[in-house]
Amino acid sequence: MKKSSHLMGIVLMALALLLSGCEKSTTDAYPYTFKFISEEYKPLNYVENSVVKGVAPDLLMEICKRMNIPFEVEILPWSEGYAKTQSTSNAVLFSTVLNSVRRDLFKWAGPIASLDWYFYSSPSSVYTINSLDDAKSSGIKIGVVKDYSIEQYLKQEGFTNFTYCSDNVNAFDKLLKGEIDLYPCDRLTAEAALKSLNKTIYSVINKHTIRTDLLYLAFNKQVPDDVVGHFQQSIDALKADGTLRALTKEYLNSLDSPGILQIYTEQYPPLTYRNSNGEITGFGTDVVFEIMKRTGQLENIKLSNWSNGYELALNNPNVCLFTMDRTALRQNLFQWVGPIGTNTTWLYTKAGSGVTITSIDNAKALPSVGTVTSWFSDQHLRSLGFNNLVSNSDPKVMAKKLMDGEIAAFVCSGVTFGDILKEIGYQYSSVVPAYSLMSSDYYIAFSKNTPVSVLTQWQNALESAKQDGTYQAIYKKWFQ
Repeated sequence: MKKSSHLMGIVLMALALLLSGCEKSTTDAYPYTFKFISEEYKPLNYVENSVVKGVAPDLLMEICKRMNIPFEVEILPWSEGYAKTQSTSNAVLFSTVLNSVRRDLFKWAGPIASLDWYFYSSPSSVYTINSLDDAKSSGIKIGVVKDYSIEQYLKQEGFTNFTYCSDNVNAFDKLLKGEIDLYPCDRLTAEAALKSLNKTIYSVINKHTIRTDLLYLAFNKQVPDDVVGHFQQSIDALKADGTLRALTKEYLNSLDSPGILQIYTEQYPPLTYRNSNGEITGFGTDVVFEIMKRTGQLENIKLSNWSNGYELALNNPNVCLFTMDRTALRQNLFQWVGPIGTNTTWLYTKAGSGVTITSIDNAKALPSVGTVTSWFSDQHLRSLGFNNLVSNSDPKVMAKKLMDGEIAAFVCSGVTFGDILKEIGYQYSSVVPAYSLMSSDYYIAFSKNTPVSVLTQWQNALESAKQDGTYQAIYKKWFQ
């Protein structure tokens, strides 16, 4: 008995030593080295008194502290840092917008912040900018910084009227001197750049909202996936414990920091919209709020134009976009929770216009058909070979074009068109549902790399709401 006890003691001691050897000491250096790269882009990242500061450096410094990683940053001009990160196997670039151009060039951890881009002009500007198309005029000079995400986006949208600037300060200096007419920038960065010129944000005018982007840490493609995963876990932990929110408040004067899940919708009454009190509401919004309440995954809902929200959900991880019609073209691009409703999409004409539509071929022969960029109806008509489409990201703009006789027909859902018309001062009786294009179910869509566990929780919560009558009560509130 003594012998067996002694033997057992030796075994237990050996097991304890083995286990202790497997555990990583908190004083051990992280088994991977990094080359951190950033730029001067106050207040996200900048140098003050020889110290790198800002939302991103402070957050990254805390991550490095927790993971026992040396924190040293090389500050470079953006285009140089952008290129160096792609050619340096252990490089990390921050703060970096994730978009379709960059998505496959790096690996990503975040998001750590969001940027709302605007076109700014000097007070003496004579240009009226109500849409992106207005800003494409050959007479307008738009300042951009090479390889900034907004330059890449505007290029994709067909802009060619660029004047290149070295950085934000240089761009605002050119803007105030009249050397350029517009400069795309977010408000906080604009404030910082103008301050360095001894000016304030009131020295320029916000002409037009362009889009929203999400900012990340961008890793060279050779950095192992599990290493990037460790950074993502740390970022999520710093979101959960309030650290990112505190940094956002300190540097960005905002409490609106990105959550674990990013949730977007559009102005599409009565399904989703911002009401006169500034609240985001609607049938789809009520359903999403109910699901979040039941799952405990409460996040802010942000309003965006559809094409911007669609692109975010297409390119970024952990993005939710609602409501979205589930079509063959979109089936494998997203993950789905639902359905939460059904609608019929029509080709509408203006009452009294004399325009009749009896078939798809008939619609193809019209002088013009209006669509909303990235709506499923726009995608559907393009897949059918329509070459007479006139598109805009704002459904109110297209509805106005129909009522002004600028387009022969407009494609829209019967559920929402009445509210859209009301917003621009018309009644539903002002239009004719001339041709039924399709009936479809609409869902809550998630980006492809959202964890399946999130989808399962949301779907179960929706089914529970349907079973206990809550869903029907929400439906009755909006449609009966």
